Amino acid sequence: MTNDATLTNDGLAPKGQGRVLLIACGALAREILAIKQSDGLDHLDLQCLPAILHNHPERIVPAVREAVAKYRDAYETIFVVYADCGTSGQLEAACAELDVEMVAGPHCYSFFEGNEVFAARDEMTAFYLTDFLVRQFDAFVWEPLGLGRHPDLRDMYFGNYEKLVYQAQTDDPALTAKAELCAARLGLAFERRFTGYGDLTPALTALT
Repeated sequence: MTNDATLTNDGLAPKGQGRVLLIACGALAREILAIKQSDGLDHLDLQCLPAILHNHPERIVPAVREAVAKYRDAYETIFVVYADCGTSGQLEAACAELDVEMVAGPHCYSFFEGNEVFAARDEMTAFYLTDFLVRQFDAFVWEPLGLGRHPDLRDMYFGNYEKLVYQAQTDDPALTAKAELCAARLGLAFERRFTGYGDLTPALTALT
């Protein structure tokens, strides 16, 4: 999957025709498209920002601001498919200023499991992977942390973690096997939880 996704309609939609633009993290593109298809949400158009912003939260707010400004005149409703994602409340403040709504929650791990359920777990020693991050483990975790060049850094980064929790959006044995291998590479116990799309589904189906 590429880091960017283009609009899923064939161009910019005129205002007043009931279309909604989703400005989303590229790491959520597959899941958003699956929800659109399964729930018949043909009025939602998707524009993804680069998924690598997952590793650079300081760049998320400027990127969202730029995207909202770019598409504001083409859509009456814009919805931001990011949670706080490490922006320390800055994304929520920007969305309020821009008069656009966003997904609730501190990060995708929380809304995939369900924000209430996730908050009740209070897991301070768990490292989380989603379907996307399992697929892109080397590009988004292993290499950015320099573990390919310096595997001795593993204990420094992950010494305080006890387990890797794979939040599975889909039932895919191959992804589960890869996630278990990721846990072994990090020296962590492995746990798989099937979350499906969690709070993301009601957040999107509520958009009219």
